[in-house]
Amino acid sequence: MSAEQVLYSVVVNDEEQYSIWWDGRELPAGWRNEGTRGSREECLAHIDQVWTDMRPLSLRRRMERG
Repeated sequence: MSAEQVLYSVVVNDEEQYSIWWDGRELPAGWRNEGTRGSREECLAHIDQVWTDMRPLSLRRRMERG
């Protein structure tokens, strides 16, 4: 299978950090499917659009509380 044929899924963890994972493989603990599937490039482009704040969720919440 060529690199162009490999499907990936966009995954996200409880801290709202994004990554890609091979589609159909078991996810590591703490990660869930975000719902986007496609080539590596398509998944990374999607992450670029939706992951605009790189700070972990727990840090963002602490900063909001002041």
